[in-house]
Amino acid sequence: MSSERLLVERADGIVTVTLNRPRRKNAVPSDMWDELAETFREIAVRRDDRAVIVTGAEGDFCSGADLAGDGNEPPEHLDQHQLSAMRRVGAACVALAEMPKPTIAKVSGVAVGAGLNMALACDLVVADRTARFAEIFAKRGLSIDFGGSWFLPRRIGLHRAKELALFADLIDADEADRIGLVNRVVDNDQLDTFVADWAARLAAGPPIALAQTKRLLNESFESTLQRSLENEGSAQTVNFATSDTAEAVRAFVEKRTPEFKGR
Repeated sequence: MSSERLLVERADGIVTVTLNRPRRKNAVPSDMWDELAETFREIAVRRDDRAVIVTGAEGDFCSGADLAGDGNEPPEHLDQHQLSAMRRVGAACVALAEMPKPTIAKVSGVAVGAGLNMALACDLVVADRTARFAEIFAKRGLSIDFGGSWFLPRRIGLHRAKELALFADLIDADEADRIGLVNRVVDNDQLDTFVADWAARLAAGPPIALAQTKRLLNESFESTLQRSLENEGSAQTVNFATSDTAEAVRAFVEKRTPEFKGR
């Protein structure tokens, strides 16, 4: 799926999903959450899509939900405040977080509110030095959403999560790096190259094994050691039955780079 406000581009197994509302700092209007969810679901089942980059157009990642609407509607009537509409926000979050393909958030400019949590829903977060982050909700009279209550404490710990969420302060890229909110901070002119390299490495990896590793790690906080070991054993049993594992062994013996096909 691709539209004027959500661009989907594919090259060499890498899908780039770009929020394209730069005049609103790529804020997401209420009728766009379904589009995001469907886009992520489509990518999840496409065999040729091997890695995903999520980003924003023209210097900003995403300023969250577009609470201003078209400017003619009072805030209390916005769909964002209806439980059914919030479930659509949740569906977009789940579609991104549960995608079996590895995902990278490429962040410049603002990533606040649901925009920050969209980045955290990705497996990896890479930012340039213009990036600024905030769980801005409290300053809008709102509580945290788009999975922030789940992602944030897992990323930086419960007490730091409470600090960011309760004060709603804006932090810069260096502070985000210091507290572990992001994986890497790179110079502005290196962001595209760095993320493209990571995405290419992920796209070249074994899709079945990477998907299972991602699932095992995502489930680890809700699992016992014994259950995790059992799940690991089941995953490895699947891997040993794939052509990719056989290819990896042959490549190791032949001292060459394996070519994974996802089967």
